[in-house]
Amino acid sequence: MTVCLLLLSAVALTAALPVPRALTRAAWPEREPVVALWVWQCLVATVLLCCLAALVLGTAAVFHTVRDRVFAPAPPAVTAAYDLSATPAWAAALTLLLACGAAWTTAMLARELAEARRRRGQARAHLRERAPELPAGLPAARGPLLVLEDEYPDAWWMPGHPPQLIVTTGALHRLTGHQLDAVLAHEHGHARAHHDWLLHLSTALATGFPRVPLFTHFCDQTHRLVELAADDTASRRHGHLTTALALIELNQHRGVLSCANSHRLLGERVDRLLEPPPRLDRRRRALTTTVAALVPLVPLLITFAPGLSALS
Repeated sequence: MTVCLLLLSAVALTAALPVPRALTRAAWPEREPVVALWVWQCLVATVLLCCLAALVLGTAAVFHTVRDRVFAPAPPAVTAAYDLSATPAWAAALTLLLACGAAWTTAMLARELAEARRRRGQARAHLRERAPELPAGLPAARGPLLVLEDEYPDAWWMPGHPPQLIVTTGALHRLTGHQLDAVLAHEHGHARAHHDWLLHLSTALATGFPRVPLFTHFCDQTHRLVELAADDTASRRHGHLTTALALIELNQHRGVLSCANSHRLLGERVDRLLEPPPRLDRRRRALTTTVAALVPLVPLLITFAPGLSALS
């Protein structure tokens, strides 16, 4: 078990410290934001699986009741392979630290989801004030698209059940038909990919563990990459120039199309649309996606290796 804990710690530290820094310096994520998002998610999953596996092994070593439940279906040779009886003091301390981290992570996720639900409820209440329901007996006015009377150009997607795309009359007056279609495609791209859940997860981890480079970079890059991915969805359907012009029209005063209203990010997005970088070839995309998907299997392999070797 000691070897397993050391290997899991080494994998977690490698995925949490040097790999995120190298990934943020790489140039290819801008060319393939969807693949980059997948790589970031796999890195986070690897670290979380390492912590979870180490927590289970450590808890089983410290508490006999947990050990009996975890290894109940296993033959005696498998239990002996992990050598749970010889538990060093540092393993018990590591188990306590991981248990606190797991509780803190759960609390941060619950807090972020509660805050998101509260903000969404307030936004929907504000929308009901600005666009009240029609009296009983008239056709329902609600649908996937809601137009608000407002001279300020604005457009955003509101997740929920059902999700809605809100567009102001100012945006309708300012945008051409093709530019409006690009805006709708951009927001539909966010909705189809469930970017809101990814943003909640990254924000919760970065808030809970601000000193862990993986989680802080994951949050920053997620807010950036989801916008690039949605821009690509719109530009593939309606053209790069149309999407760039729509982005400029909606952001002349402040960022609207972007979840992260950063002028620097807005400029990068416009430049990227006007001069789109070449995509990776299909083979490199497939290879990167496959390798990233295999990385979270490493902590599982480390955890089950002693048991599998005992069975063989």
